[in-house]
Amino acid sequence: MKRFNLVILATGGTIAGRAVSAGDNIGYTAAQVDIDHLLAALPGGTGGWPVITEQLAQVDSKDMSFAVWAKLADRVNHFLARGDVQGIVITHGTDTLEETAYFLQAVCRPAKPVVLTCAMRPATAWAPDGPQNIRDALAVACHEGAHGVVAVCAGTVHSAFDVQKVHTYRLDAFSSGDAGPIGYVEEGQVRLLRNWPVAQEGKAQAAIENIANWPRVEIIMSYAGASAAIVRALVAQGVQGLVAAATGNGTLHHALEAGLIEAQAAGVKVVRCTRCANGRVLPRAGDIFADSEGLTPVKARIALMLELSTCDIPRKTLVLP
Repeated sequence: MKRFNLVILATGGTIAGRAVSAGDNIGYTAAQVDIDHLLAALPGGTGGWPVITEQLAQVDSKDMSFAVWAKLADRVNHFLARGDVQGIVITHGTDTLEETAYFLQAVCRPAKPVVLTCAMRPATAWAPDGPQNIRDALAVACHEGAHGVVAVCAGTVHSAFDVQKVHTYRLDAFSSGDAGPIGYVEEGQVRLLRNWPVAQEGKAQAAIENIANWPRVEIIMSYAGASAAIVRALVAQGVQGLVAAATGNGTLHHALEAGLIEAQAAGVKVVRCTRCANGRVLPRAGDIFADSEGLTPVKARIALMLELSTCDIPRKTLVLP
């Protein structure tokens, strides 16, 4: 039986990092090892699957840019359209993985699996976690019925809508919050717990082509003693959208809220979400600000930029596997 191609697009990150000492798991330099060398060091190779590799970027993901996103989305769309491609794996840094995952789900809307994977230890570590994560990602990419953008780390499969980095150091650094993971990879086999991210038709190609001119959207956090000063400064600079990372169930310091009301009256679109790691804001009729519909602040920012760019975006809808 013919085996279709798996595509691996590499962008750098800790998974491609190098340290002077094998015992140094934090003093490394990210984005140093190319994808072909990473695969050459993979025990057992790619499990017999024919693989196409492309080194799209070599960046520490804390420095992820719109330019890299545009290039990545363009190549994802290119390979999704090929009938001989089963799925796509993207190697990525952990710091902004959740943002890239949501962006790709929003603009590419894949009917095939697009699997982001990463590492918390550099490639030169005594016991790097990257090789196992790559093998697990390949297992998800070739799993029958898989579709949509997911992230795979430490044997856990997360939806692009829910994944968050929740730990600074441990290997199992990601969570799907109270939504829970999609499933687990166990000895090369995927065990599903819930549904894959929705696969929608069409592509927001205009958003990719116009990414350099995306509206400016910033995130403002509510906290004890917050004021309207930053809001007013951003409005004066011409910001077009603000995401308010509120306390608890969407509560805002009264002074900050007053500034956001002023901004909204001046034509700035304001979206409210929570700074809590779990749960979502429960909206009520008559709320002053739009609701993020459960998106975290960083993902709500992407959604708002797309909305202000007049691009249709997917919400957190699921279909059966």
